[in-house]
Amino acid sequence: MMLKGRAWKYGDDVDTDVIIPARYLNTSDPAELALHCMEDIDKEYAAKVSPGDFLVAGKNFGCGSSREHAPIAIKASGASAVIARSFARIFYRNAFNMGLPIFEAPDAVDEIDAGDHLAVDMQRGTLRNETKNRQYRVAPVPPFMQELVAAGGLLNYMVARRKGK
Repeated sequence: MMLKGRAWKYGDDVDTDVIIPARYLNTSDPAELALHCMEDIDKEYAAKVSPGDFLVAGKNFGCGSSREHAPIAIKASGASAVIARSFARIFYRNAFNMGLPIFEAPDAVDEIDAGDHLAVDMQRGTLRNETKNRQYRVAPVPPFMQELVAAGGLLNYMVARRKGK
């Protein structure tokens, strides 16, 4: 699976309260959550993100409260994936359960600037910064997690398994 898009760059310790502020947790509608994704640190994100774009961040992305709303908001915003130096463990699992691919790429993060055009090959475990003509290895995504992403998340995966697919 090849993902391509533009980088939206953020720093370390981007917590779930910033990804989707608590005041919007009264809905689980992905389209509504997408409208408020990242708004407390980047008012332009929801209006300007394009399908396929990437969130790029430093260490400990997704720390804070355990809420599925955060990866749902990111995915519904149109972002194809999150690339970070590291992820909070609960966000890591919630992201795959919601069908949002995430990639640990500590060597690449510092060299990616906002607006750079990126391409990620999940099968090969590569990240290419097409703007700067640089290529990096990303931490491999386990095959089961790739299946979750391909199915659109854990619930879709389970439904398909029950139907024998």
